Amino acid sequence: MLESIFSTTTDVSTITASNALLTILISFILGTIISVTYIKTSSKGGHSQNFALTMVLIPSVVAIIILLIGSNIARAFSLAGAFSIIRFRSAPGDPKDIGYVLFTMAAGLACGSGYYGYAILFTGVLCLLMVILSITKFGAKKNSQKLLKITIPEDLDYEGAFDGIISKYTTAFELKKVKTTDLGSLYELVYTVTMENNISQKEFIDALRCRNGNLSITLLMSAESSEY
Repeated sequence: MLESIFSTTTDVSTITASNALLTILISFILGTIISVTYIKTSSKGGHSQNFALTMVLIPSVVAIIILLIGSNIARAFSLAGAFSIIRFRSAPGDPKDIGYVLFTMAAGLACGSGYYGYAILFTGVLCLLMVILSITKFGAKKNSQKLLKITIPEDLDYEGAFDGIISKYTTAFELKKVKTTDLGSLYELVYTVTMENNISQKEFIDALRCRNGNLSITLLMSAESSEY
């Protein structure tokens, strides 16, 4: 019985209604499992509902395409020509999202080819691995680079004035830019700083406020900026 589950059950020359319904049902269930895994392994509020719904449908769509193509080469070229008309316009995706898209396509391909047992097997194994990697926070960075802007009065010598405080709360820093503001009565210092994630940002800013006379201080969560 186990061998029959992992054997090819789809006859590519003919498509029966029961076989087609079974293929769509299994691929839909696998797509739902993959989509739920994506939602659970995404950061809080970091997933898109539309993308999650799309992952539910992709395996079924791919499975239907494989069923329609079968072993007919002419039909495969016809479908390829039809789908080449479609143009997708979207923002560059996250590499993790692209991986999930390939995951769902592989599940649909396996179901469409009739390898239901293998489709269920690799879907379960890969979903389990993704959950384990998410729980263990595999690949997560222990520190991050941020952009720090400090406003100081014009009579304060900024050269090295904040080096001691910044070095205490960061692992690396660099002064990137100095400019005057408020008609030249104030200076603005722009640093890139690398901080460990467990460092208190409030304590860091409070320490800087004591040195710059409680003037404006900005700490941006990302240092990737074309203009400082």
